[in-house]
Amino acid sequence: MIIQTKQIVLIPAYCPDEKLIALVKALHEMDFTIVVVNDGSRKEHEPIFKAVSGFAEVLVHEENKGKGAALKTGLGYIKNTFDIPYVVVTADADGQHLPEDILQVCETAQAKNGCLALGSRVIGQDAPLRSRIGNGITRMIFRLSTETKIYDTQTGLRAFGSELTDYMLSVDGERYEYEMNVLLHLKQNNIRAEEVKIKTVYLDNNSSSHFNPIKDSFKIFREILRFSASSLMSFVLDYSLFCALMALTGMTVLSNVLARIVSAAFNFSMNRIFVFGSREHIIKSAVKYFLLAVVVLVFNTLILRLLIAAGLPYMFAKIATEALMFFFSWTIQRIFVFKEART
Repeated sequence: MIIQTKQIVLIPAYCPDEKLIALVKALHEMDFTIVVVNDGSRKEHEPIFKAVSGFAEVLVHEENKGKGAALKTGLGYIKNTFDIPYVVVTADADGQHLPEDILQVCETAQAKNGCLALGSRVIGQDAPLRSRIGNGITRMIFRLSTETKIYDTQTGLRAFGSELTDYMLSVDGERYEYEMNVLLHLKQNNIRAEEVKIKTVYLDNNSSSHFNPIKDSFKIFREILRFSASSLMSFVLDYSLFCALMALTGMTVLSNVLARIVSAAFNFSMNRIFVFGSREHIIKSAVKYFLLAVVVLVFNTLILRLLIAAGLPYMFAKIATEALMFFFSWTIQRIFVFKEART
């Protein structure tokens, strides 16, 4: 007996316009099952949701909770309502995702079991400036911090099979940061991303987007910003001790090792609580952090000695060394030391 895979489109919607009606009707004609989450929209938008209720299941948040929360509400409903197997496609309510692209991304997820299919937009010169800048910065930071190449990290058009539902529900974040957190944790959960090229549609210069470039960008990158703040404070402590000990002893290795021990203890406490919010037992995390600290210390000292031997003043050599080790340390802490964190 062949079990038919149900294809479900999940649309979080906050104060949508008539484009949502057109999208839902088109998807209904393509035999998709549709779930729409009204994320606390204002009362004047109720006719929109009433119009789509004949073609979709409409779930309601009494107040606005954010895109991440709306997606989780929809996923919880899907998990408790439909039998497996199914494929879920998340799409935006503003008409920027075309029905044929939604189908293409859905079919990719269905064909490649266990993957997260991403509708990847080509961001050209015709795209709004804030979209070009936002996507470019996000793409660069994401690749540096995760060693994973994803062209369109901010796409809302994503598809995955029922086997990933629990993972999607477990990811931290209630607003726009949720979608970035999903991508940040793919590698450590052995989930591959499959990008599918889709058409790029910007309506009225993307004015319908509720993304706040400053506030929501901070939420997306706050873990990296926290890590940067923690690393900066640890560096100031390490650098001050290193310079003081060098002035007193003139011994590079001894000064670097002693300064590193003190700053590492401070950095561990900051990262465990402030950056990653780890729930893992402190002893287990400490052992893994100690192993990482030994590796970092060895490479840190070798690079430092090489730079000083090459004629670079020790103060500048120390800064260059720490800059080289920054992303290495952040990546290892995320995927190994504090992996039992907020997710």
